[in-house]
Amino acid sequence: MNERTTHTLWRPTRPEELALVEASEWTAWPPRLPEQPIFYPVLNEDYAIRIARDWNVAASGAGYVTRFEIDADFAARYPVRRAGGQTILELWVPAGELEEFNRHIVGRIEVVHEFR
Repeated sequence: MNERTTHTLWRPTRPEELALVEASEWTAWPPRLPEQPIFYPVLNEDYAIRIARDWNVAASGAGYVTRFEIDADFAARYPVRRAGGQTILELWVPAGELEEFNRHIVGRIEVVHEFR
């Protein structure tokens, strides 16, 4: 049996976005808004926690950290970008490619932390 290799990604998520993920039955990220040209999941949980706790709670009253698996071969097409320090790493997915990106999610998107 040929087993697929995956990468774990995290996404700090506000309540509005999380409601749309739930509406997809936890299988897809919603389309970006016109002012959001990039979808950027992050490569480590600590960075996602900091964004959800420190930024999303202040902006939305709640912040969530989600975790999901993506097909590793597919994810390799997207550059890893450093958005700050050594562990502040993001995957930059153009908004127009998000539908295809969603098709390569393996399993379900899950909430792993909630902050209020």
